[in-house]
Amino acid sequence: MADIWVIDDDRSVRFVLAEGLREAGYSVREFEGARSALAALASGTPSLVFTDVRMPEMDGLQLLDTLKSRRADLPVVVMSAYTDIASTAGAFKGGAHDFLSKPFDLDKAVELATRALEPRRREAPPAETATGSEPELLGEAPAMRELFRAIGRLSQAPLAVLITGETGTGKELVARALHAHSPRASQPFVALNTAAIPSELLESELFGHEAGAFTGAQRRHTGRFEQADGGTLFLDEIGDMPLPLQTRLLRVLAEGEFFRVGGRELIRVDVRVIAATHQDLESLVAQGRFRADLLHRLDVVRLRMPPLRERREDIPALAVRFLGQATAQLASSVKRFEKSAIARLQAHDWPGNVRELENLCWRLAALAPGETIQAGDLQQALGQTSASYAASSAQGEVDDWESSLRRWAARELASGANGLYETAHQRFEQILMQTALDATGGHRQLAAKRLGLGRNTLTRKLGSSRQRRGG
Repeated sequence: MADIWVIDDDRSVRFVLAEGLREAGYSVREFEGARSALAALASGTPSLVFTDVRMPEMDGLQLLDTLKSRRADLPVVVMSAYTDIASTAGAFKGGAHDFLSKPFDLDKAVELATRALEPRRREAPPAETATGSEPELLGEAPAMRELFRAIGRLSQAPLAVLITGETGTGKELVARALHAHSPRASQPFVALNTAAIPSELLESELFGHEAGAFTGAQRRHTGRFEQADGGTLFLDEIGDMPLPLQTRLLRVLAEGEFFRVGGRELIRVDVRVIAATHQDLESLVAQGRFRADLLHRLDVVRLRMPPLRERREDIPALAVRFLGQATAQLASSVKRFEKSAIARLQAHDWPGNVRELENLCWRLAALAPGETIQAGDLQQALGQTSASYAASSAQGEVDDWESSLRRWAARELASGANGLYETAHQRFEQILMQTALDATGGHRQLAAKRLGLGRNTLTRKLGSSRQRRGG
């Protein structure tokens, strides 16, 4: 008969789990702490251990390390009510068999014990490595708990991961978490949004180029694959990658080597590729716009980032954090949400997801009167952001903007006009800066933050723009 140890300082949890395992036919010993369990090892070792994480004297992760150092093949299930990435990644990195979130379904716990005790080949635990900085993912919703658990397990496996989810859900944060808790954490994390790079430049961005490879290539350029050597390359919006580049990417993923654009030197790299998309790649494959073999290469494991409307219980914590970050960076007075405002936030559908919520909190930090944000303060702001995100989704504003620019450039060139670059560049900056100021109520520091500029840079550029207009 298998001997299972249950270690938890919470007597009620210990009792329920132990009784369920006994009813399933197992012999069970209960311990209220790690030290008493370690002392019992002198008289014998168990077949399986369930241990809580947060316990007095010694926590469950320290106990896990000690148990594994004495018997590497001992299956240990780590339990915790705090299903965050640090706990799950720490558990799997230490060699845990599985992670059980509290409160748990007793039948599932017993089923987990049955699977853990099945005869199987056991691997040595992975080597201990630095985990890097804590990722910014936050959530207590069931879908997020399951995501954290998956990240904790996958961070230790050198597998390609495809992250799916709507725009604004935080797919890059998932990629960063997978890297930060992996054996590659001390190596580079390099991100590239393939939709943000013109197709004619994307090949050079990925693979680099040699001097003289094309007009304007005055010196050698190191591509993202070389930059990420030994680490992780995150390819966002992979569904927008042109077909010719998909073919080249497939070869690099298969062979781990490539040539720079215009180069003859074969470059070899060791890179873990994590891709993300908001599109239905299977549909793109059916349309002939995405290679099926590339999808299979990227989609070894798929993680879905849930939209914010499916995790409404996380909205209060996210809103409080974003508002706190915004007020701190703007050096404004501390603000808080009234209960009615939180309820209003939870009732909203958030078409722009977490990004929309964060942007709203920045606006409130800068513009909301007083220190208490009430439901009435949200109404106008929510209406504006919803309309903006809905219009962007329905009309494809980015595509319209690029098409308009192409038509303007073609028309000007056909008319014999010169100096197009300077004219377009000046207008681009002017429109972008003014739109940012309009969106932030004229708050220059917040506008600069949203544009990714320093406030002094924004002020200087605004001054130059007025001088050019004669004002």
